[in-house]
Amino acid sequence: MGRITEDLIRRNAEHNDCIIFSLEELSLHQQEIEKLEHIDKWCRDLKILYLQNNLIGKIENVSRLKKLEYLNLALNNIEKIENLEGCERLTKLDLTINFIGELSSIKTLQHNIHLKELFLMGNPCTDFDGYRQFVVASLHQLKWLDGKEIERSERIQALQNYPVIEQQVREQENAYCLKRAKDKEEAQRKLQEEREDEDKRKRSDPGFDGRWYTDINATLPSSLESKDNLQAPEIQEEEHNKKKLDESEDDLEFWNKPSLFTPESRLETLRHTEKQRKKQEKLSERKKKVKPPRTLITEDGKVLNVNEPKLEFSLKDDEKRNQIILDLAVYRYMDTSLIDVDVQPTYVRVMVKGKPFQLVLPAEVKPDSSSAKRSQTTGHLVICMPKVEEIITGGQQAFKSMKTTLDSSREQTSSRSKRIEKLEVDPSKHSFPDVTNIVQEKKHTHKRLVSEPKIIPGDEDPDFEDNPEVPPLI
Repeated sequence: MGRITEDLIRRNAEHNDCIIFSLEELSLHQQEIEKLEHIDKWCRDLKILYLQNNLIGKIENVSRLKKLEYLNLALNNIEKIENLEGCERLTKLDLTINFIGELSSIKTLQHNIHLKELFLMGNPCTDFDGYRQFVVASLHQLKWLDGKEIERSERIQALQNYPVIEQQVREQENAYCLKRAKDKEEAQRKLQEEREDEDKRKRSDPGFDGRWYTDINATLPSSLESKDNLQAPEIQEEEHNKKKLDESEDDLEFWNKPSLFTPESRLETLRHTEKQRKKQEKLSERKKKVKPPRTLITEDGKVLNVNEPKLEFSLKDDEKRNQIILDLAVYRYMDTSLIDVDVQPTYVRVMVKGKPFQLVLPAEVKPDSSSAKRSQTTGHLVICMPKVEEIITGGQQAFKSMKTTLDSSREQTSSRSKRIEKLEVDPSKHSFPDVTNIVQEKKHTHKRLVSEPKIIPGDEDPDFEDNPEVPPLI
């Protein structure tokens, strides 16, 4: 049976950011609530309260809800209208299909001056002669009753006949109360008998786990013991089938049995359904087998391809960028916190809501340089894994190979340094210009020009003309 708790109210207050003190509308229907409690303390600002289809037997703990405008208590076990005087703004009250037999209790609603609509359909009081006229004459503020508008002529006629109608209603109410007292006694007696039968069944059972208990130290002959072991599974199966058949017959008998329209019958039905539900849960737990964990890597170290979440994917080898790209079609609106990516040199593993997706890679990759991103439009998970340039082998062979490569590179540099490059003077032997040597020659010639003095032409030159007017060049 359900109870009104703070957690229950918060779960039904998501539209108000789970804040309950400022809540204006609350729906607690179909929660198997038996008692109204705590709401008037926790939710003082409530304007609309839905409590239909529960097991509430009494209207209580709502008098402090001064702002309450609409109260729905349809399909409950209420037998009397009471404790609503404090709901000053109440304009609509729904008490459809309850067990209200005391029709005179509606007079407590005379203090609710704003009450305009009242629903009492499906209650025993609606079968009374003069029911509608009594309600119309008792509640002057009412405008609608059971979905039908109250006309002015109807109210005048009801007020004229009120003394006679009130007497009729009182007599029918007393008769109903006597009948109801007998029904309660009968229900109490039946409940007591059921409990006694249940106790007898428990005592007659072989044991708590369905087996007879004997002396542990007692030994049986090997032949008898083997026969018992062979017959035990068959006997257990027969007993189980027989018990199942009896239970199904009892269930059919319960539903085919006629029952009275009383709060006790509703509670009895609920208890029976709850009992059947628990039995089904036990059977399902027995049948349910623990699923073994999925094998991702075999005992000999072989990595398996696994796609438990059943997602579409594409694996692309990008040769230009020297990397492997995995595009995994993850659900678009799934939270990224539910995805876990693990990149290894030879395989990649993605956990999607606890379900593994594992794929063996065609080449070795660098886990440290890998990256994982989600598309903002499609929600796909894109994992980029750079490939390893050279296959790294463990042990001394790798060290030797590195050493030989270093030695060879050193020999090449030393041989190049030992070579002497000579400038060829003969133009016929010169095949192509050496840019480096040309630059060096220019620098060298420039230095030589700077260092050597200028040569002054002498008399021996045939083209030399000595002009005395020209001063000598120093």
